[in-house]
Amino acid sequence: MEYGIQLPVQSQSTIYAEPWEAAAGPEDLAEVARAADRAGFAYVAACDHVAVPRRLAPAMSTVWYDPVATLAFLAGVTERVRLLSHVAVVGLRHPLLTAKQYATLDHLSAGRLILGVGAGHVQEEFEALGVDFAGRGAVLDESIDALRKTLGPEEFPEHHGKLYDFEGLGQRPRPAQSRVPVWVGGSSPAAVRRAALKGDGWLPQGDPRDRLPAQIERIRRLRAEAGIEAPFTVGAIAEPLYVGTPTWDVGRRTLGGAPDALAESLRAYRAMGVDQIQVRFRSRGRTELIDQISAFGADIGPHL
Repeated sequence: MEYGIQLPVQSQSTIYAEPWEAAAGPEDLAEVARAADRAGFAYVAACDHVAVPRRLAPAMSTVWYDPVATLAFLAGVTERVRLLSHVAVVGLRHPLLTAKQYATLDHLSAGRLILGVGAGHVQEEFEALGVDFAGRGAVLDESIDALRKTLGPEEFPEHHGKLYDFEGLGQRPRPAQSRVPVWVGGSSPAAVRRAALKGDGWLPQGDPRDRLPAQIERIRRLRAEAGIEAPFTVGAIAEPLYVGTPTWDVGRRTLGGAPDALAESLRAYRAMGVDQIQVRFRSRGRTELIDQISAFGADIGPHL
């Protein structure tokens, strides 16, 4: 079972951001990504919001780094870790634009992109960009189809759909990968079905452990019924973690303790059929976070 991390600093929702992140910047982000790279993490991830309405700003904050710019920056300071958009709201942009950005990122990073996509949830964001919010599921469905073409090997991709219609338009550089993995985010019935039938992987949106087995079984059933035999990556988001015994209040939901006990707890995800877990550590600063990442990679990761 692999493990990855949603990076701090680049998105600062009050649900998960630590107080120290408010004053942090690019160097902090780079150092954390380097630490994850050294510690054997499978990926580092960045979120996507174009603009946050005032009504949601107190909870979400307005700190949301652009994922393409962020992941490209981190590609230049890391060596092997993969670069995940978790998730890109691709329906906000034309597929040719999305493909230009992410194909270039994959090319520059020597094939380290994982394109995580989602439907989005902020109505004002869609309205400001002239995109149908009520129909965002259908927009995402066709966007995935179009992106399969535009991120494929063809210099002149072709797509003819209800929303997007193009041919005879060339785009280079092409992605370094022959097939860019597309992981679909979301836990609603429609999102799970979309992941099963259109994705190479599933990124659940915070499903607790007791909900995961039924969701995974549904994905397997849908893919079997559709005759899809290609490899598929099932993800999960673990509880907040703290490696070792904390000397401060890390919250009652946080899993803390000795590495062997944490590894045993996290292996339960693998038993459910999970292929990769996304972890987040409680921390009071960059140094403590990097220490947590290093300890996880050295003492827990090898036992997953």
